[in-house]
Amino acid sequence: MHDERSRELYDRALSVLPGGVNSPVRAVRPYPFFVERGDGAHVVDADGNKYLDYAMGYGPLLLGHDLPQEVESRVQSRLADGPMYGAPTEVEVELAEFIARHVTSIEMVRFVNSGTEATTTAVRLARGYTDRDKLVVMQGGYHGAQESTLVEGKSGGVGSPSSDGIPEAFAEETITVPFNDEGAIREVFEERGDEIAAVLTEPILGNCASVGPVEGYLETLREVTDDHGALLIFDEVMTGFRVGGLQCAQGKFGVEPDLTTLAKVIGGGFPVGAVGGPARIMESLAPTGEVFHAGTYSGHPLSLTAGLEMLRYAAENDVYDHLADLGDQLRSGLADVLEDRAPEYTVTGHDSMFKVVFTRDRDARLANSADVDAAETERWERLFWPAMREQGVFLTPNQYESQFLSYAHTEDDVEETLAAYQNAL
Repeated sequence: MHDERSRELYDRALSVLPGGVNSPVRAVRPYPFFVERGDGAHVVDADGNKYLDYAMGYGPLLLGHDLPQEVESRVQSRLADGPMYGAPTEVEVELAEFIARHVTSIEMVRFVNSGTEATTTAVRLARGYTDRDKLVVMQGGYHGAQESTLVEGKSGGVGSPSSDGIPEAFAEETITVPFNDEGAIREVFEERGDEIAAVLTEPILGNCASVGPVEGYLETLREVTDDHGALLIFDEVMTGFRVGGLQCAQGKFGVEPDLTTLAKVIGGGFPVGAVGGPARIMESLAPTGEVFHAGTYSGHPLSLTAGLEMLRYAAENDVYDHLADLGDQLRSGLADVLEDRAPEYTVTGHDSMFKVVFTRDRDARLANSADVDAAETERWERLFWPAMREQGVFLTPNQYESQFLSYAHTEDDVEETLAAYQNAL
């Protein structure tokens, strides 16, 4: 495998981009490969190396890199009409109607420009609606690069910043608890329930090895927030319209939040974000309410056209059945590989999300971030990821980030991937 061109590009990038990248997760050692183009379920790098892609843009590419002809033609037609206008367009209404029709907790939608902006807006909305300041988040959860959630701390305690540049005062309004710990969340609400505006959680910890909820946990969050007048926010930036099909993860698990954040899939590979919920809460946003949000690019017609047409395609074809079957085949095959090669390791994931966690005990219980932190994270990143790349398989580059299947993946791709895992392990 040759990488001279990628090395040259990285050398140039170091002079003009901090760390040579525009997102720190891309800073793999000794240097990243630079992608030239996508091709179905594959990417091709600047040196011509071809990889089976399980990063899939970190989740947005539900259909893979090649859009169906009807989707591509509508995106191109929209682009030909001009990039954006600073005025409303019909596609904003159409995509909002599609989302509200399929996600039962959502009556109204506010489109924004990213997952980070979606969660920032949802937190502001929850605080404005409840007239409270405290936010509860899960240890190991990820809600974008925003001040309210870049925090760390002991269970039930006031958080401290996990990044330079965040004032302590921001983090002091955030309380962290372990995911899947019913006792911890009940204790926090018993002590400070009248101060808490919302619980913000991913239904599946996508940036924590796809750890999912234990039975009854999401129901407990619903119960305690209802009992104390707080809102429950599901961050479905990653899982929305990927896990649980058109009903999203909340439909799969049967728990309705008060607010939902979306991004990734609803933009079809273009930048987008959204907050959705019942009208009684959503109308607290300006201009009908006093919670301010605005954005030049909010509801960008190109992003929304791509997302709407991709979701329509998924709704009218066998996309979710195909992904569910492939996901089951892949996770089952991985479990067989691990039984043979590394029985102490663990397979996680739901639907089209998956991960192999290098746990140290075959009976390990993966319930929260502490369990993943205890795995062999350095071995995964320093040895396993490069070994898989050498075999032509592109995985997200650390133990924590989820991996994704797309509609472009095939059963043959799954078999090739399982062989690669067998060799690398």
